[in-house]
Amino acid sequence: MAKEVEQKNTKVKRKRGKNPALIKPESRVPGELSGLLSLLVPGLGHIIIGEIGRGFILFGSIASMIVMFIWRIKLLAHLERGLLSMYNKALSRRPVFILLLTFGIILLWLWNAWDAYRIRKKREYNRIKIFVLLIAVFFILGWQIGEIDPYKMITRFPETLTPISRVLWPWKAAFTHKTQRISAKAAILSPPDGTPPPPSVEIPGKPYLLSEPTSGNLSRLDKNYKMIPGTTITLTGKNFKPDTLTEIWWVDPIGNRFQLRQNGKYVSIKTDEKGSFKMKIIMPYRLIPPSSIGKMIHHVEALQVSSIGGVIINEPLKLAVSRMVETIFMGMIATLFGIILSIPVSFLAARNLMTGSWVTLIIYYITRTIINIIRSIEPLIWALIAVVWVGLGPFAGIIALTFHSIAALSKLYSEAIESIDPGPIEAIHATGATHLQTIIYAVVPQMIPPFISFSIYRWDINVRMSTVIGLVGGGGIGFILVQYIRLLDYRAAGIAVWFIAITVALLDYISSEIRRRIV
Repeated sequence: MAKEVEQKNTKVKRKRGKNPALIKPESRVPGELSGLLSLLVPGLGHIIIGEIGRGFILFGSIASMIVMFIWRIKLLAHLERGLLSMYNKALSRRPVFILLLTFGIILLWLWNAWDAYRIRKKREYNRIKIFVLLIAVFFILGWQIGEIDPYKMITRFPETLTPISRVLWPWKAAFTHKTQRISAKAAILSPPDGTPPPPSVEIPGKPYLLSEPTSGNLSRLDKNYKMIPGTTITLTGKNFKPDTLTEIWWVDPIGNRFQLRQNGKYVSIKTDEKGSFKMKIIMPYRLIPPSSIGKMIHHVEALQVSSIGGVIINEPLKLAVSRMVETIFMGMIATLFGIILSIPVSFLAARNLMTGSWVTLIIYYITRTIINIIRSIEPLIWALIAVVWVGLGPFAGIIALTFHSIAALSKLYSEAIESIDPGPIEAIHATGATHLQTIIYAVVPQMIPPFISFSIYRWDINVRMSTVIGLVGGGGIGFILVQYIRLLDYRAAGIAVWFIAITVALLDYISSEIRRRIV
């Protein structure tokens, strides 16, 4: 009899695959009924036949999937009334997504019923296929929720090349040279409704710019928003530096100044060996406020900028260096405070040290709860609170990092204490030592290596994190980084990014060396 039971169990194991679960007692529910129950309520048939974990996973997954599907349909067709009309509207807007998800949910629902029938009737366990389908349907949902658009990503990538190149090589903003600016202007009336200004007077030896004519119409947009070119004017320049690039700028009547662009390129010309040039330009498109009154006198300017001295360190580089030093010390001070305050807390959060009585056990649970609450709040949130508390600056960042460091290090230290060898503790206890003596002579010597390792690692984390909390006013290099990004000054932002990357790499090397030599 025993041999027959063993043979039967062996057959069941072979059907269930190479990693069989424990053999469960036969359910008396027919296979057809288990499949029907799972068809009515996903996972119900599995629960009835004893596959409780599998059943709850399928029920929770399919139910959450349907809820999210309805939510996305409502977002796509929020003006429609009725679920069917919403579905049709969403289908017209996102046909591929809606059809794929509809088919996936139906297939998963039917497969869930077939899975319950097969497990009960044929004792076949396929642990992979149904969960692969489950993951695939969730992936389709995630694709739509994440608004992933590969076409937009590919077609708009060229627009990122300019900011990326400036971030990757920002050193033009880090250094500059003493420069000399040579310029001359010519006045132009637009629209030409009055007496045009006279040509500028040429002074021997001084840069001179002549515009012909001295009045004209600006470029404008027609009713179809197509550009209609303005008046073409001829510029003649004299007495500039020879063989030097000369930029052409425009100044409108309200003081806005910009370099002219034509055919997608900035307008510039190189002077000849006598310092002269002659070129034609089209008057640009400008919007003048209706409140502007009087004659609309514009100016065209020829500008030469040339280097005359040595290298000068620009403000972005000076600021990045000072803020990076501030960032490093923020991380260091926060780590120091975190270590000092987390060591006593870690002893209260170590279960193996706090199970001596119900009082210490209560203290253990309270400490653990507080640690988990503090650790679950991101440093960015702590930084926002600290900024309200003490104002903008590095002090707010130090407070935020210290709070999070205490919670994180307390958890790591307490787990290190819980994993120590109990042998020395028992030996010290056997000598009649007190609880404090046991900690000093049996626990602390075993804690030192992991404590040092965790502390160094936390310093590395705090330096990296301090660059992030600066985004919300917590001081450090992150504070100026977000300012540069908002101003679209990608070169200055690139200098800050380079300093962050170099500092993190150096700290990683230093911390690994310290761990190798001490730990």
